[in-house]
Amino acid sequence: MTTTPKKLRSRAWFERQDKMGFYYRSWLKNSGIPQDQFDGRPVIGICNTWSELTPCNSHFREIAEHVRRGVLDAGGFPLEFPVLSLGETMMRPTAMLYRNLASMDVEEAVRANPLDGVVLLMGCDKTTPALLMGAASVDLPTVGVSGGPMLRGYYEGRTVGSGTNTISMSEQLRAGTITIEQFHEAEAAMNRSHGHCMTMGTASTMACLVEALGVGMPGNAAIPAVDARRNVLARDAGRRIVDMVREDVTLSQLLTRKAFENAIRTTAAVGGSTNAVVHLLALARRVGVPLDLDDWDKLGRDVHCLVNLMPSGQYLMEDFFEAGGLPAVLQQLHQRGLLHADAMTANGKTMGENVANARNWRHEVIHPMDQPFKSDAGIAVLEGNLAPNGAIIKPSAASPHLLQHTGRAVVFNTIEDLHARINDESLDIDENSIMVLQNCGPKGYPGMAEVGNMPLPPKLLRRGITDLIRISDARMSGTAYGTVVLHVSPEAAVGGPLALVRSGDLIRLDVPARQLQLLVDDAELAERRAAWQAPEPHASRGYVKLYIDHVTQAHEGADLDFLVGCSGSRVPRDNH
Repeated sequence: MTTTPKKLRSRAWFERQDKMGFYYRSWLKNSGIPQDQFDGRPVIGICNTWSELTPCNSHFREIAEHVRRGVLDAGGFPLEFPVLSLGETMMRPTAMLYRNLASMDVEEAVRANPLDGVVLLMGCDKTTPALLMGAASVDLPTVGVSGGPMLRGYYEGRTVGSGTNTISMSEQLRAGTITIEQFHEAEAAMNRSHGHCMTMGTASTMACLVEALGVGMPGNAAIPAVDARRNVLARDAGRRIVDMVREDVTLSQLLTRKAFENAIRTTAAVGGSTNAVVHLLALARRVGVPLDLDDWDKLGRDVHCLVNLMPSGQYLMEDFFEAGGLPAVLQQLHQRGLLHADAMTANGKTMGENVANARNWRHEVIHPMDQPFKSDAGIAVLEGNLAPNGAIIKPSAASPHLLQHTGRAVVFNTIEDLHARINDESLDIDENSIMVLQNCGPKGYPGMAEVGNMPLPPKLLRRGITDLIRISDARMSGTAYGTVVLHVSPEAAVGGPLALVRSGDLIRLDVPARQLQLLVDDAELAERRAAWQAPEPHASRGYVKLYIDHVTQAHEGADLDFLVGCSGSRVPRDNH
């Protein structure tokens, strides 16, 4: 067995030949662990987000078993443990409310236990950033293993994509162009295997970023959940984490400024979710890497979208995998000087070495850089008097004719107000209007829910109008589409300018100029501000109150202010 270059954390528990050594070892032996497992080999935690309440992660027990075999192959001692699982499809009011809580669970579980390294199993949207954030605040050797996307959905002879066609078919149902029976049939046809959304939604985007950040093994992003190669990758990760412990390669050595720049450009190249912005900002603040909204615009602005996947395009993640997956995209970025090829990755090689032999087998899915799917389509950061601290929009998912537009605001002050009025045939709205939703940010919802892609009024849908400019302090699903301005900061609930908008105000959106302006004079806005009253708080106790009291704004990552930074992997005091 390879000699470990430094004393392992786990030896503070297991090498002791006293009362506490007896205590720590003996209770593990009740599950059949023999004495020789405590001989100083690296102890690897398998951090599992399996839950029946998180359908995307329903196969994680099997993945964990393959990681376990890999750890044993390499001479490590695997111990699996659960953490809070964030199911995007079930949790209310939003899984984002609990991302920071789950990160606390991960951080404290890893630090409190005799672990030398950790493998993170994540799939559904918020499980990935939560686990990365928690692990980053401990900074042990870490490998991320994503659960993989579902197989393609099929309905009535055509492919359907999770989330994207959920939205489009729900609009068809509201417009009366499909029946409720068809709607129910499509539900089953869309989700036909284990795995997370198979569109380039947030789950797939974050799986790509795990690979682009160098925290995952090459190929992590796109192998389908039910493909045997996903299990091989998990086993390889289990083997590799043991060597990372022996080599003392910690997570902070991977999560460098270069890694974050690679991730931002990757988001643009794959047409990734706007949710990546708030998650990477939060993660960077955990490891002390300077990163802000301006970096997203500066680094991603001139990067073409190469990947023709829903919601921006036509294909699905299974097609992306068959085309060559993320390595084929990263290689093109490398060839254009848009990738830090010397960035180190979890498998011990540089990013450049990992993608050197990548091939693109389907150019209709992954376009070449000189014939991109969509040009200059990175996430755009908007500034102006309506968003002093910034707002974002995803041009690749927007309608080109609306990217420069001035229109009259139609304001909804809560999500309940929107639901109550959107179907009203007398609602004063037309194709030139701009929908504005207030009080749906981090504090206002609370949790900054995915409600920013507001449904359109049926009276416009029946006329064939499928997009309007929509502006809010909320987020939207990575599977969604449309000309949607998100993450307006400061949010309405803390008195940001968004709170002052009234129906009838003119708003100008100019994405090429990166401008978002409320065309109301300063004197009028001052009067409105003087009359503004903060909304009543949503909670008086418990985690939700803690969240509201301490959550930062979207441009800072919507983390809890006292979680920013790293407390390290110190060994705590004995428990008896």
